[in-house]
Amino acid sequence: MPVFRLGELFSGPGGLAYGAIQSLSRDGQFSVEHAWSSDYDADSCATYTHNICPDTPESVICQDVRTLDIEALQPIDAFAYGFPCNSFSNVGEHKGFANEKFGQLYWFGIKVLRRFRPQWFIAENVSGIKSAGNNDFQIILNDMRESGYRLTVHQYHAEDYGVPQRRHRVIIVGIREDLDVTFHVPDPIDFRDADISSQTALHNIPHDAPNNEVRKISEKIVERLSYIRPGQNIWQADDVMPEHLKIRTKTKISQIYRKLDPSKPSYTITAAGGGGTFGYHWTNRELTNRERARIQTFPDHYRFMGKYSSVRKQIGMAVPCRLSQVVVTAILNSFAGIPYNYIEPNITL
Repeated sequence: MPVFRLGELFSGPGGLAYGAIQSLSRDGQFSVEHAWSSDYDADSCATYTHNICPDTPESVICQDVRTLDIEALQPIDAFAYGFPCNSFSNVGEHKGFANEKFGQLYWFGIKVLRRFRPQWFIAENVSGIKSAGNNDFQIILNDMRESGYRLTVHQYHAEDYGVPQRRHRVIIVGIREDLDVTFHVPDPIDFRDADISSQTALHNIPHDAPNNEVRKISEKIVERLSYIRPGQNIWQADDVMPEHLKIRTKTKISQIYRKLDPSKPSYTITAAGGGGTFGYHWTNRELTNRERARIQTFPDHYRFMGKYSSVRKQIGMAVPCRLSQVVVTAILNSFAGIPYNYIEPNITL
């Protein structure tokens, strides 16, 4: 059975990798296995090692990519990287390549492509990358093409693929141009009957599931939440909110004290943010990290390492496991020559 050895940069806690190694072509012939990964965050590396490759901890390199010896890495057949999105997020300043610290980290993935010539790769980033900087997105795509790959670029809506979360991300799939393989964007029609409500997503979490501690919040926040209806944020409850509970800021971010609507998918789970951005249950409490992981489609046995805030960050930065599995399964079916339902990409090159 052909097995693609997967290398990964900016691997985080392993959402993309876990989805990939759970993937299998429909004929059972093509699959993916972990080869190596790298990330600079120690807790993320510990999480990745524990869940993805506990028997080969040396294959997870906890190191700043700018000092990583790419030439010394093991050969791979497939490559994944969700290069840091700080420069491209719509919430940020949209600095793009002007931000020296983050803006050019994508180039290390280009170095991997040119060094190892994997048969395919998958890259993920926030939707804001499409309009970042001075034509930054096209520069990135051109560098990928010039490395010898045919690209399919699409903004995926995770909620259309069975993920209980409104999360929109650009995913680039590259197939090496000398291979007679064509990738198509998988059709969401195959997931139209999936129950992606928050209530179903958070139902029946085992009492002994890891990372499920409930963080205590102040009585004032509990009182504030009591005036906010499920699905609302604090601004939408302004007409009923007592004066002493209102927030006076010029910028009104939609995530502030926003509660889940049990009948709808979650809003986007985020990695960081100040007060009021942690994500809230419809029963007037903060979400647990396990609930955040459920929304990101991590299985209940997936244990995150580190303190509460670190775990929250890891989960918020991850690619939903189910979305990764959907895309990688389509890649494997493409290599197996198996037809599947598909749609045209919504980003033209």
